[in-house]
Amino acid sequence: MLFTELAREKSSIFWERSFEHPFIQGLVSGELAPEVFRYYLLQDRYYLEHFSKLYFLIAKKSASEEIQAHLRLNAEELKNGEIFVREGFFKELDIGEQEILETPVAPTAYHYVSHMYRQLIDGSVNSAIAGMLPCAWLYHEIGLRLIEVGSPNPLYQKWIETYASEEATVQIAKECDIINRLYQESDEQEQEQMLEAFLISSKMEADFWEMALVLEKW
Repeated sequence: MLFTELAREKSSIFWERSFEHPFIQGLVSGELAPEVFRYYLLQDRYYLEHFSKLYFLIAKKSASEEIQAHLRLNAEELKNGEIFVREGFFKELDIGEQEILETPVAPTAYHYVSHMYRQLIDGSVNSAIAGMLPCAWLYHEIGLRLIEVGSPNPLYQKWIETYASEEATVQIAKECDIINRLYQESDEQEQEQMLEAFLISSKMEADFWEMALVLEKW
């Protein structure tokens, strides 16, 4: 089986938890509490900041020029796309530097980012890439599901549209093709590391919604 098939099969319980989570359902109904979405954005800002850094760090560690170029392109596209949109949300909600500085990083956001750094340090380039895949892939699937229904809240609708684009479809297809190839080229031990990295990230994605919903603190 391909890596993407195995990984989705092993982590299906966490993906379904994300699809059905009250946070996601609240986006569709428009009833998600504003303070919950605000807290999510603040924590996601921390996450995306490190997600972008990780692309560059993994690229430096990779011996493949193709992978290096791909990861750097991902970082640039993240900056021009998702991070740019997030900055728009911050302006619309009047979230300033002071609030960012005064909002502690929540445990789940901290652990998720730490998990991805650990793949780079204790794992390999391949397991690090595998650990980053669930974020973009899951969000795109959520976007495709929600865009069919939409949200009566313009802000939540904008969030949904961010992840349901044709550009995202092309990007995910490319990501999956690369990770499948890397998996086939890996030995059995590294293959297990890749699957584990993907599984943990999938769980952390599901936990991220809950973190925001309960305004998780230490």
